[in-house]
Amino acid sequence: MKRTAGPSPKQVKPASTRSRLRDWIEIAIAYTLIMAVVWTPQPLQRVLWVVAAAGVIFIIWRSFDSWNATGLRAANFGRSLWIAGVAFVLAGAAVAVAARMHTLHVESGLFDSYLAYAIWAGVQQFLLQGFFLLRLLRVIPKAWAAALATAVLFASAHVPNPILVPITLFWGFAACLHFLRYRNLYPLMIAHAILGITVAVTIPKPAVHNMRVGLGYLNYSPSMHAHRFHRPGL
Repeated sequence: MKRTAGPSPKQVKPASTRSRLRDWIEIAIAYTLIMAVVWTPQPLQRVLWVVAAAGVIFIIWRSFDSWNATGLRAANFGRSLWIAGVAFVLAGAAVAVAARMHTLHVESGLFDSYLAYAIWAGVQQFLLQGFFLLRLLRVIPKAWAAALATAVLFASAHVPNPILVPITLFWGFAACLHFLRYRNLYPLMIAHAILGITVAVTIPKPAVHNMRVGLGYLNYSPSMHAHRFHRPGL
């Protein structure tokens, strides 16, 4: 039987190469949309926020890995819950120090804001591990390097806040390493909410600019939104 010549390597692009290119494009689009929101003034920022949210949701819908891959699963929940316990202990210590230094400012009537931040923390954690880390793991050979790259993206979204940038860099890297070990997102969501609220209530608002990032940090003044809890970051 005569062997039929197949297409040359130049005519067919390897599937793995196509997949890596798609991952890079999705990372670039999502990150650009997020940074556009962070650095755009009001009222245009509200419009871009909707556009960015719709864009990221569309990308996730088109290339959703799986519930298990994104860490939204029951497996390893109990084994990985220790990180939420560590966050709780750190929060207790920070509150005690802040109370002693008279910088603790837990305001009444803000339960809804703290609850909203807890939900927002979960969304950020999903984007961090379920979106960016999963894609960077496919395009960067070393898992630790993919984790570090994800943390750098996360921290850069908090520029120029000098308090939140190092905190998010450390947390982003630690959270990614935790995720690589246990592949469960729920304890990270809980820990993120605990730590974020702790930063908000223990560090004076003028010092952290009420948790603002990007253009909001630069335009902040102590008189504006004095009683609003701002949801920072991704």
